[in-house]
Amino acid sequence: MKGFIGGILFAGLALVLGVYIYFSSGMVPVATAAQAMPFEKKLAKMGLNAHVSKEAPTTVPIEAKEENLVAGAHIYVQHCAVCHGVADKPQTAIAQGMFPKPPDLFKGKGVTDDSPGESYWKIANGIRLTGMPAFNKGLSETEMWQVSLLVANADKLPAAATAILSEKPPETTPSAKHFTEPDAK
Repeated sequence: MKGFIGGILFAGLALVLGVYIYFSSGMVPVATAAQAMPFEKKLAKMGLNAHVSKEAPTTVPIEAKEENLVAGAHIYVQHCAVCHGVADKPQTAIAQGMFPKPPDLFKGKGVTDDSPGESYWKIANGIRLTGMPAFNKGLSETEMWQVSLLVANADKLPAAATAILSEKPPETTPSAKHFTEPDAK
């Protein structure tokens, strides 16, 4: 029996040591273009889903009426489109360089199958190690709910909200015209 317990302790110690060496030796993929670690996506998704299911609000304090969806579209274009994109527009350079890739919320089903409470939780709290920031310090609760309702109803938006999403998103990098060549002497 002592040998069995000793074997379990040795195996556990070897596992911890192996994980330590894997991370400390620089073998772990850290670049956004690197291949995901084994089980990384599955474990991250499992943890996120468990957390969201416990904490996401179940009631929506505002209605999904046109004024809220239009307001949500304005907020989305200003804060979200740079990563998540808008319909019929190519992905931005920022989104192309992210890992994991940010979900495109206006192509296919997007997150229309997620409850507004789930989207609200993700907008308010962000998602660790994904590039998704928490907006609970920069947006009001109403603004976060407006965006949550927008993405939950992305497949059935009023024309006014769709028009806002179709406009060119704000420029995120300086254009070349702002730079001048140094004078050659």
